[in-house]
Amino acid sequence: MLGGPAVKLEGTRKWPIYDGSEEQALVDVLRSGKWGRGSGQMVLRFESKYASLMGVKHCLATANGTSALLTSMAALEVGPGDEVILPPYTFVATLNAVLERHALPVFVDSDRKSFQIDAKKVEAAVTPRTRVIMPVHMAGAAADMDTLLAIGAKHKVPVLEDACQAVMGEWRGKKLGTLGALGCFSFQASKNLNSGEGGAVMTNDESLFYRCSHFHSNGRSPHKVDPGFTYTGHGLNLRLTEFQGGLLLAQLARLEAQSRTREQNADYLAGLFREIPGIAPSQQYEGCTRNAWHLFMFRYDAAKFGGLTRAQFLKALAAEGVPASSGYTPLNKEPLVKNVVLSRGYKKIYSEGELKAWDEKNHCPENDKLCQEAVWFTQTTLLGPRTDMDRIATAVRKIQRFAKELKA
Repeated sequence: MLGGPAVKLEGTRKWPIYDGSEEQALVDVLRSGKWGRGSGQMVLRFESKYASLMGVKHCLATANGTSALLTSMAALEVGPGDEVILPPYTFVATLNAVLERHALPVFVDSDRKSFQIDAKKVEAAVTPRTRVIMPVHMAGAAADMDTLLAIGAKHKVPVLEDACQAVMGEWRGKKLGTLGALGCFSFQASKNLNSGEGGAVMTNDESLFYRCSHFHSNGRSPHKVDPGFTYTGHGLNLRLTEFQGGLLLAQLARLEAQSRTREQNADYLAGLFREIPGIAPSQQYEGCTRNAWHLFMFRYDAAKFGGLTRAQFLKALAAEGVPASSGYTPLNKEPLVKNVVLSRGYKKIYSEGELKAWDEKNHCPENDKLCQEAVWFTQTTLLGPRTDMDRIATAVRKIQRFAKELKA
């Protein structure tokens, strides 16, 4: 920005990564003439392979991560009058799944150091109406599952894991998304395991699995448990296609190697960043034995950069050839929340006093600060060579050195 040469990254950050195996999978489905779930075998093969990889009994593939969340909410019988505890630092789909069930979202503040829901504040939010506790394993790192599972067990409230960003992440050696009653995954185009759109629900509970299975297929079982057009409950069409199943099977072959590359680069970059005043990489809880690194997140302290605002910092990073993002805004403050909760339908379910009490509690001050400090790199940045991590740190140090001139 001041006229000197840019640092620039060597990695291409190309995504998705594919070769002839993905092409062959698509051609095989095309030529089979069996394109939809129920007639082909690709989705079933993926479910079996993914369940085995995750160490769980049951996997149900869905149209996307949002579908996985909706299906899980239905299986757990979340409905009008219920409350669902969730974090304010997450993608909107987490919230939308709650609102689609006409339940009341109860936001629990963030732990700024980890970017996760502050598990120590969750129990205070539990009421007789709490139906589900839904942590999000933000960016691929684990929420504090020991604390959350203990609270759930104490109050007999199921824990539903939103692991949509956490494919291959672990808590004490167990895969994220397999510790609670149900776990949800996303295979959307930006995700570490990618089929353009797609998702999955994981569970060790056979009863919940069949509820999910029926709901995601218009109340019918795709596993042919019900004869003919027999409906045991209501549902939606949230099925994955055979084409996507084929893509996921091919993409699985690269997942472990890509995960190792992200881990190694993220650990190295975090070490470099810890040496730079004003840059605080996200911290992991002791129980997080593996981070999926869908995002590399850190907090930016403008005071250590001569008052250079985060927006100016991001602009300078972009000029150095290092793309970054400011991440999420406070989800609990988005207009959609009040627009829905104060809508005609919600007013029929909840009294004026209940909605007023909800509004008065809808404050997450730590998350407000986090949303002003956060900076993200996407997972593709972590797939570059080790030298790219050095270049990123060089770019940040360079910006810090010339912060006064950049601010002028």
